[in-house]
Amino acid sequence: MTSYLQERTLRPGPSPDALGISSPGTPSQGVGPRANALSSRITSVLSASYSDLDIRDALETLDARGIKNNQETRRRLRLDVQKEVIQCNADIIKDFGQVAAQLRRIGVAIENLNRCCDDMRAHINASNRESAPVLEEASSLFNQKVQVETKAKLLDVFNSHFIISERDVMVLTSTSEPVNDEFFQVLTRVKKIHSDCQILLGSENQVLGLELLEQSSKQLNAAFQKLYRWIQREFKNLDLENPQINASIRRSIRVLAERPALFQSCLDAFAGARENILSESFYNALTGTGESQMKPIEFQAHDPLRYIGDMLAWAHSAAVSEKEALEVLFVSEGDEIARSIKLGLESEPWTREDGEESGQEAYDGRKALNELVSHDLKGVARLLRQRTEQVTQSHDDPVLVYKIANLVAFYRSTFKKLVGEDSEVLEILDELQDSAFRRFKANMQDHLVTVQSDLGAAPEDLSPPEFLTEALNMLKALLTSYDTSMATADDQDSSFQPVLTEALDPCLNACEKMYKSLTEPENDVFAINCLMQTRATLTPFTFTGDRITELGSRLNKHASNLVAYQHRYLLDESGLNTLIFALGEVADSKDSIAKIPTLPPFSPDSLVAISQKLDDFLPSALMDARENVKCLNNAQIAQDITEHAADKFCEDFEAVEEKILAVDEMQDGKREDEEEPCMRDLFPRTSGEIKVLLS
Repeated sequence: MTSYLQERTLRPGPSPDALGISSPGTPSQGVGPRANALSSRITSVLSASYSDLDIRDALETLDARGIKNNQETRRRLRLDVQKEVIQCNADIIKDFGQVAAQLRRIGVAIENLNRCCDDMRAHINASNRESAPVLEEASSLFNQKVQVETKAKLLDVFNSHFIISERDVMVLTSTSEPVNDEFFQVLTRVKKIHSDCQILLGSENQVLGLELLEQSSKQLNAAFQKLYRWIQREFKNLDLENPQINASIRRSIRVLAERPALFQSCLDAFAGARENILSESFYNALTGTGESQMKPIEFQAHDPLRYIGDMLAWAHSAAVSEKEALEVLFVSEGDEIARSIKLGLESEPWTREDGEESGQEAYDGRKALNELVSHDLKGVARLLRQRTEQVTQSHDDPVLVYKIANLVAFYRSTFKKLVGEDSEVLEILDELQDSAFRRFKANMQDHLVTVQSDLGAAPEDLSPPEFLTEALNMLKALLTSYDTSMATADDQDSSFQPVLTEALDPCLNACEKMYKSLTEPENDVFAINCLMQTRATLTPFTFTGDRITELGSRLNKHASNLVAYQHRYLLDESGLNTLIFALGEVADSKDSIAKIPTLPPFSPDSLVAISQKLDDFLPSALMDARENVKCLNNAQIAQDITEHAADKFCEDFEAVEEKILAVDEMQDGKREDEEEPCMRDLFPRTSGEIKVLLS
């Protein structure tokens, strides 16, 4: 291609005249259309780009053929190319001729194959017509065989699922056969059969389902009756002291719970047997009979509190042991018994109690256990009540009877935690506690009647009377007993209030009568001594807060009375009372103050006399005042009362002093005789001196 381009470039091109293109100034000579076509052709050639890919490929082809760019070659180039094209077309036609020959041979082979297929189809159709009846009969026989085999399998499965063997029936219903794992396995299978019979009842033929349902029901009823009788026999010989109770009994109870009526009957029989056993054991522990190696409880009958405590302790120990043993039987299986009873109530709705909803759980294991333990202890509780009431009725000591009541209350709270609030044992203990408290009240009333019949005058030293001291000693014993009875903090105050009403209030009322028979200040001193001793007895105990507050209010009232008395005593003995009484009608105005010298108590002679009386009184004023309250058992209270009265006296003196100074201030400069003494000269004592002397 390079040589061709070089030759094309170096060789001069044809002149415009040779190409038939006239110059601009040369006119055309009748060759208009041809000249235009040639001109367009030349313009197209000249406008072609050598960078065009088609031109480049054509030039490369020419270069590959080694064609030289000369006039001869250019004239033959088209002919050579057309010759080559014609040759190639001839070769293609030749090749297609060979393909057509092959196709003709294939067509002949296909026709032969079609003829063979038609022959074979004819033979097959003939064979089908001859074998169709045989095939239909064989297919029908095959389907019948499949159906028979399916029915046989269904029959085997049905028999294996819904029919139990004679051996299994004997294991399930015969009382000579033991209640073991095999029994429970067969029972489980029969229950499954009974449940699955519901499916058969939904089929078209319900006769078979009804027959199987009736048969399984009879077998189940017989099995549960056998299990019920077996459990009753086992309960008679059951040793609850053995920690390893037979697991088969627990399993049997759980299974029997599916028949709530039988289960409850079994529990009632068991509870009755346990009640008799525990009652006999308690009686043996009391009297020492039987095989018990322990010392009989009745040996401590001379000590009532210990005697009753030992009986209650035995009952509590028996309740704990009973609950632990029965818990293994009725609670250790979790909620299985509850689920079994619920299942039984659903299958036997006529056994459900009135008003009980179908979805409500009818069994609470813990509650049933507490009820069973409570029922087992009924006989023990009756014996305990009988002997405890004998003890309380035969003793007149109110402290002892109250200690017994508190002891019963302590064990009642213990039994409440053990067997619940609805236990019959708690009802018996409540009756015992009420009976003991009634006896305590009766004994206290008898004691107080005796005390009040011998009621005399207050002691000369104004100390609490002997009957109050005895009552407080008794009350202290009652408080100590109650404090150790583990009464709940919420109701301690209210629970002990009746005891205070019975044991303390009558004595305080008797002291109140003595108080009214005394004169002032002995009555308030006597009252304070009695109340202080009473409060000292109640203070160590937290549950007497309300009564201590009440006593404090009464003490403050009597202390205020003594303060008022001491204040009046100081005013009367000092003579200051006369001045204060005279100043009662004097106001703070100048006119009113100016009238003070005209008042009789403020005359010079009277004022000098009062001042002298005050001077004579002050050195021993506090000692004389303390003599009035010397019988107070609490020296601190006596001192506080006297000091409070002295403070009030000082306040009164300051008021008198202010009025005297005000009078002197108004009379300064008005006094005609300067040697005339002023009121301060006649009454020289100052409030500061008074405070020092009375401090």
